[in-house]
Amino acid sequence: QCVLEEGTIAYQNWVKTGTDVYRQFWIFDVQNPEEVMVNSSNIKVKQRGPYTYRVRYLAKQNITQHGDNTVSFAQPNGAIFERSLSVGTENDSFTVLNLAVAAAPILYPNSFVQMVLNTFIKKSKSSMFQVRTLKELLWGYQDPFLSLVPYPIDTTVGVFYPYNNTADGFYRVFNGKDDISKVAIIDTYKDKKSIYAEFENEINLKGIPMYRFVLPSKAFASPTVNPDNECFCTEKIISKNCTSAGVLDISSCKAKKPVYISLPHFLHASPDVPEPIDGLNPNEEEHRTYLDVEPITGFTLRFAKRLQVNILVKPVKKIDTLSKLKRNYIVPVLWLNETGTIGDEKAEMFRKRVTGKINLLGLVEMVLLTVGLVIFVVSMIAYCVCRSKKIK
Repeated sequence: QCVLEEGTIAYQNWVKTGTDVYRQFWIFDVQNPEEVMVNSSNIKVKQRGPYTYRVRYLAKQNITQHGDNTVSFAQPNGAIFERSLSVGTENDSFTVLNLAVAAAPILYPNSFVQMVLNTFIKKSKSSMFQVRTLKELLWGYQDPFLSLVPYPIDTTVGVFYPYNNTADGFYRVFNGKDDISKVAIIDTYKDKKSIYAEFENEINLKGIPMYRFVLPSKAFASPTVNPDNECFCTEKIISKNCTSAGVLDISSCKAKKPVYISLPHFLHASPDVPEPIDGLNPNEEEHRTYLDVEPITGFTLRFAKRLQVNILVKPVKKIDTLSKLKRNYIVPVLWLNETGTIGDEKAEMFRKRVTGKINLLGLVEMVLLTVGLVIFVVSMIAYCVCRSKKIK
C-alpha cells in the first residue's frame, strides 16, 4: 500500500498532497532610486513581507508508470493569495528594478539598437526603477516601454510570468516497487539527473525522530571550489574571472535575460556580491534551505526552500537612465520561502502507525512534497544546463 501505483492509498494521496504548502515572498523595496541613477550610489533596500500564497494544491497530471520502477508526471502550477498570512494585500506597491529596462541593453548590445531602445524608454517615461504592485511584480504586467517596440514581442513582464495555468516538469520519481526506501524520490527532472541535499543532524519533530538535510554552501560556490558550477560562470567580469561565489547565472535558461539566483540576502556569497547593496542581513537560520526526513519511511514531513531572484544591471552609455552608472549591480528583487509542516493530528497518527510496525495505510497523505524538494535547485536554476553542456 506504500508504493506509487494506481489502487494504493499511497498513490491516491501522492497524486494530490493532503497538506497545505505555502510560498512566502519578501520584496526588496528600493529607498534611493534617484541617488543610484544620478550618482551610482549603493542601492538601499528595505525588505517587506511576508506575502503568502498557497501552492502545490493541484493534482499531478500526465502520470505514466515506467518499466524501471519509476513514474513520471507534470505538476500544475497555481497560487492562491492568503491575506491572513500576509503583511498586506496584493495591491501593496514597491519601488523595484525595472525588469525590461535592465534586460534590454544586455539582450541587445548593438549601440544603434540601444539608441533606438532609448527613444522608446524615454517616450514611455520608463527608468531604471519603477513602482509596481505585488501582483504585477510576481505574476505580470503590460510594460509601457516594450509596448512601444514595433516588433512582435511579448510585452508582459513579471518575475514568475507565466505561472498560473502552466505546469512544471516532467519529473520522474521512484515508485518504490523494488525499494520502498526510495519511494517518491526524484530520479530525473526534465530528463536530467537531480541533485541532493546533505545530511546535517538528527532532530525531533512533534515527537518523531527526523534526519535534517540542508543545501550546502558549495551549491553556490565558485567553480574553483565546486567545478559543477562552471557552466554558470558566463560573465567573467561580474564573476571576477569565475572566483566570486554566492550567485548563479541562469540566463541560459531564461532566454538570455540577466537573471541570477542566490540564497536570500546573498547568504554565503563573496563580499564583492552584496557590497553595492545596503540593507541586507544574511542569517543562516532564516535564509538556508532544509528538509526534515523521517528515516524509516523516507517521507519529508517538514521543509523550507529559500531562494533569491536577482537581476544584473550594467552601465550603458546609449540608455539615458543607465548612462550615469559607474559599476555593475546584481540587484536583489525578492526572495521566497516555500514551506510546509506536518500537522499535529497527522503527526500523532504517524507516530502511532510507525510505532505499530509501520502499517502505513493512508500515511502518504502526510508526505509534504517529497517530489520537488530534493531538487529545489534544479527547478529554480535549471541545473540541467550544466549537465547538458557537459554531455554535449
